[in-house]
Amino acid sequence: MATLTPVMSSAASVSISRRRWFRTTAATAAGTLLSPLAEAAPRPGSLPREFRAAWMATVFNLDWPASPGLSPADQQAQLVAQLDAAARLHLNALIFQVRPSGDAVYPSSLEPWSGFISGATGRSPGYDPLKFAVTEAHRRGLELHAWFNPFRARASKSHGPAGTHLATRHPEWTRSYGGGLWFDPGEPGVRQHTIRVIADVAQRYAVDGIHIDDYFYPYPPKGTSGMGASPFPDGATYARYGRGRDRAAWRRSNVNAFVSDMYAAVKRIRPSAKVGISPFGIWRPGVPTSIKGKLDSYEHLGADARTWLASGWCDYLSPQLYWSINPPDQSFATLLPWWHQQNRSGRHLWPGMAIDRIGPQRPAREIINQLALTRESAPRGRAGACHWALKGLRQNRGGIQEALLTGPYASRAAVPASPWLGAAIPEPPRAICEGGILRIIPAADTRWIAVQTWDEREWQLAALLPPDMDSPMATIESRVPDNARRLALRTLSASGLESEALMVEIA
Repeated sequence: MATLTPVMSSAASVSISRRRWFRTTAATAAGTLLSPLAEAAPRPGSLPREFRAAWMATVFNLDWPASPGLSPADQQAQLVAQLDAAARLHLNALIFQVRPSGDAVYPSSLEPWSGFISGATGRSPGYDPLKFAVTEAHRRGLELHAWFNPFRARASKSHGPAGTHLATRHPEWTRSYGGGLWFDPGEPGVRQHTIRVIADVAQRYAVDGIHIDDYFYPYPPKGTSGMGASPFPDGATYARYGRGRDRAAWRRSNVNAFVSDMYAAVKRIRPSAKVGISPFGIWRPGVPTSIKGKLDSYEHLGADARTWLASGWCDYLSPQLYWSINPPDQSFATLLPWWHQQNRSGRHLWPGMAIDRIGPQRPAREIINQLALTRESAPRGRAGACHWALKGLRQNRGGIQEALLTGPYASRAAVPASPWLGAAIPEPPRAICEGGILRIIPAADTRWIAVQTWDEREWQLAALLPPDMDSPMATIESRVPDNARRLALRTLSASGLESEALMVEIA
């Protein structure tokens, strides 16, 4: 398939003769594009759309880096290899864990460096991994969503709280439970601090999304019941703030307040950033009636994900539907339409799928079939999925890479638009093609330049090119693939809406 290789981004290139730049005029509104090839090739339809993401975990070094304390060069090389693998599989987003347990995978005045990166809590790895990840992901046409664990205070005894960690500054806000250390969501200061941490990243980094996972009130320890109210030791907090309410309902109200306040905080700072949540995939056992389970996340975790989705407190929900289509007790095919029915706010529903469970009892074909169900159930151009995790994809478990690239991910797709984040249709870019080099001047509000190629048979999405974030109107240069005969360029806005196609002659 055709690909484009970025060459440079330079404001100096704007000096090229403007009479040779292709551009649209008012005639475009009537459906005519001012290009010598407007009649020579069929006009491309709307861009193919589908969210194709993978989680990339730093906790316990599950995905990256391979081990704590590696040199900056080794860490960066490993991260680039991960990003290259994602791009080869035609993914278009990575959900990158930046707060494993009250720590940071970036320089922060609010929390210490993560020991999973540097080898010791509070020790700098010598560079900014989040900045590096955002830059390199965008170069490959990948969105980068910053993933936060909201209430875990310690994940590993090897990398416990130290320095500026909230657990060392406010130990009275932590609770020991199930062998771990947790921030108490009932403490207002805990919720406020976590929102400040998330807002700080939204302010300082050009992330495309903010993502929180399924750890609210903690999961039950092994061998204990996950039904009913959790024995989480928050009695003092409940006595102080519960005001006589049912304890499980009070816990849900704490988590609901956190989710709604976090969403509002992100939108004040970076309105176009998509806020995503990945809760446990079963809202409650018995809902729908055929669904069985040993965990009631609504009661035990304080997670009322149905309310978050219906209230529009997220831009996408990724319930972790890690079960097979059959048998019926936890059926992917039963749970997926139920979640769609709860989506009264019209947000995106992009379920989580378990790549790591591919094995003798679950072939890769299961994932392909689940992707087919997501496409059937989602509105046109709104389908998507999040894969747990990138490691399983890179390991090619059960031949999943070939299954994807010869099936649903055979060609590239752009991330679906989120028109509630901005409804203005952007203007097309201006462009010229000379000597195999494509030069593009972005329009205002450009988040990506989508490049489609025509090979005398079909149009395909060849690349998503980012503008220079420091100089958004600077010229973008890319090499044109040998097999391309015509090009069509579109602006994608920050909310993902696309412009009219600009046809460009290859000269």
